[in-house]
Amino acid sequence: MSHQSELIATDIEAYLSEHERKDLLRFLTCGSVDDGKSTLIGRLLHDSKMIYEDTLATLEVDSTTTGHAGEAVDLALLMDGLKSEREQGITIDVAYRYFSTARRKFIIADTPGHEQYTRNMVTGASTCQLAIILIDARHGVMAQTKRHSFIASLLGIRNVVVAVNKMDLVDWDESRFDAICGSYRDFSKSLDLGDPYFLPMSALLGDNVVDEGENLGWFDGRPLMEHLETVDVEVGVDLDNFRMPVQMVVRPDLGFRGFAGTIASGTVRPGDEIVSLPSGVSSTVERIVTFDGDLDVVGPGRAVTLTLADEIDASRGDLLVGTGTEPLRAHEVEAMVVWMGEQPAEPGHQYLLQSSNGTSNASISAIRHRVDINTLDEEEAPQLNLNDIALCAVTSDRELLFDPYASNRTTGSFILVDRLSNATVGAAMIVAESSAWDQTPDSGLIRQHSGIDRTERSIRFGQQPCTVLITGLTAAGKSTLATALERELFDRGKVSIRLDGENVRMGISRDLGFSAQDRSENLRRVSEVARLVNTQGLIAIAALVAPDGEVRNRARALLGDDRYVEVFVDTPIAVCRDRDPNGMYEAADRGEIAGFPGVSAEYDRPTDMDLQLDTSRQSVDECVDRIVAVMQARGFLRG
Repeated sequence: MSHQSELIATDIEAYLSEHERKDLLRFLTCGSVDDGKSTLIGRLLHDSKMIYEDTLATLEVDSTTTGHAGEAVDLALLMDGLKSEREQGITIDVAYRYFSTARRKFIIADTPGHEQYTRNMVTGASTCQLAIILIDARHGVMAQTKRHSFIASLLGIRNVVVAVNKMDLVDWDESRFDAICGSYRDFSKSLDLGDPYFLPMSALLGDNVVDEGENLGWFDGRPLMEHLETVDVEVGVDLDNFRMPVQMVVRPDLGFRGFAGTIASGTVRPGDEIVSLPSGVSSTVERIVTFDGDLDVVGPGRAVTLTLADEIDASRGDLLVGTGTEPLRAHEVEAMVVWMGEQPAEPGHQYLLQSSNGTSNASISAIRHRVDINTLDEEEAPQLNLNDIALCAVTSDRELLFDPYASNRTTGSFILVDRLSNATVGAAMIVAESSAWDQTPDSGLIRQHSGIDRTERSIRFGQQPCTVLITGLTAAGKSTLATALERELFDRGKVSIRLDGENVRMGISRDLGFSAQDRSENLRRVSEVARLVNTQGLIAIAALVAPDGEVRNRARALLGDDRYVEVFVDTPIAVCRDRDPNGMYEAADRGEIAGFPGVSAEYDRPTDMDLQLDTSRQSVDECVDRIVAVMQARGFLRG
């Protein structure tokens, strides 16, 4: 339903052209039961004069029989169309309404508040850019308020309006509004919801919905409609990494062959190089074809047909991406799963996985933890029941092409479908590629134990096994210290093995790159080798950048805190740059090396290290002496 405009009568083509240029905002209303979601939408449409006269007349008649607003027109009936919804005065299924104003077009999703229908709320929220979370001023923040806020955060909705409704029932009390806002802020500070817009209102009476009203003079913010018309809908849109899932190959005649789809992220122009995945074949974009003619550039959300300079083999389920910005690929991913099935989900059960790059056979290989919505605590769960939300490892028989959901909602999501009923039973948001840190060995494997115990080895070698991880920026002096420490221990008659980062990458990690995931896997492999070395009574010395503090903590947990020594080589980055023999810092400055710690990626400075050194101020011998002193104090060296 569109706003009234004089152009409709005088120049319909000009009106349609003006209407077409408006941007679109998809938003939903959510919150606890009877917080006034449907009433708010009805009031929004009524006060904006977006309800046809015959529809309004029908509402007036229906309000006398199934309404719940006394003698007034029950505007909630505009959205609650099901008979059971009108009888109970609740929302059960998702209802959609379209309307527009002079500034913007809107699609509203009215979602249910009952916990029983959480899956319906997820469905409605999955395509929205903004969430209006209603709170009854009498009751404050409820369990469903928290649940829906968590789901909004999980689904990547960064524009949030916290509408404290029914202020008329608390005598327009400003202190009550402030208390609810404070309570919500305390709860949501751990959620990624951006900066919520707090708004007092009365959907029943219309205060602060479209107009300010007369009862909230103490509030100096914008009414809801003005906020909806002006909020930035482009926040978080990725314009750099081109992604277009192929939905159809268009072949009307022998002279035309194009690939149709909707741009998920990034921009593309004729002449741009693209890669078709999973094949890896590259080509160049020749034309961007639409019904209204060719375009010079196109961005996210547009449905187009691309023709390419080369005849490549690509079909529905393939993914066209920009050269040099390829997504992740894996058979197993870590994903937050919202369970929608009546039957519980158990690890190992087979489902169909449907994503932007087609359908595959899949299973939940492990349930990492379930989220307690009320406390946001993580708890163990042997299975997932209806409306549970959990972090799971999901394994697919077909390699998945994906981005983390936080980066791309299209390529970062999938659904799980029951193979027999064809019903959607799970909606999932990919967190990352499944980490080998979390994988468990095959249950059929049995650990083989040595016939030589730890005491015998300790007596023979005169030492207790441990792992010394030397971490720091590139060219900080890690390898130099590791080599010198190895010599010092050898001269003392000790037995050690040195695991230098560069040497490791020439062998057991030759298949790894330098992404955050690859660096994590590299440290895991080194840690596993070090653990085997330690079981043989030897000392392991590892020299790695290891920039991620959380991953280093996982290495500590794997090796055992009682066998782990972390040495942070805190050499100033200016000194590291001067020392850099391979020019890696300069290459990173030019953008030739992506994700380079200290330049284009973060290095998490250790906070709980056992020793901190600076090779720009301390000699190699002094540094080694300090490491040995720590090892002696910890009881790893004798004599």
